[in-house]
Amino acid sequence: MAAPSTTTPGPVSDWDIALGADDLVIVAGIPGAGKSTVLHNLDNHASAVILDSEHVAHRLAALLPSWLPYRWYRPLVHLAHRWRIWLVALRACGPVVAHIPATRRRTRVLLLCIGVCARRTRRMLWLDVDPADAWRGQVERGRVSSPRSFARHVRDARTVRCALAAGRGLPGWHSARLLPRPECGTRLVLRPADAPRAQHATSSAGPG
Repeated sequence: MAAPSTTTPGPVSDWDIALGADDLVIVAGIPGAGKSTVLHNLDNHASAVILDSEHVAHRLAALLPSWLPYRWYRPLVHLAHRWRIWLVALRACGPVVAHIPATRRRTRVLLLCIGVCARRTRRMLWLDVDPADAWRGQVERGRVSSPRSFARHVRDARTVRCALAAGRGLPGWHSARLLPRPECGTRLVLRPADAPRAQHATSSAGPG
């Protein structure tokens, strides 16, 4: 297994990532960190399969009564999203990119198990954001975690953030990168590993 590689880049205009065909990339961070925004704005030149939990939420919302609050079926969304990551990682022929908070150790262990069973290279992009900014991000998108759940995510995330900030990496992950909250206009650029790096990308978030 490759040694973990961790880098904390400065401000960027675009994040350029070189993907291998067997890569499993997890975009992680506390709720409201901007994970869905990153996936919505990415340039996918690597033909990667993109898995966003909001896709699951929208499908369930279309099937369920309109008066049903999201918080009532949120656990079902989380379960279905994890199941999708498992199935796609096993079946897809190219790279897979998914977002999930991954603040809790058991979630990271599950993702590691998925990556190992699918024989994929495990990479993590951790969005580092101030909790107050993340909370505002949740309010803006109209889906807010309970204060107790959000506080737990923030508390659990400290372990990961401290490890990456210290350059220790994460056990079992081939690479893990600490990235700032995406600024307005920041895009995630995905390209095949053998393709030239995008000229407009000012910092690489690819494999170390």
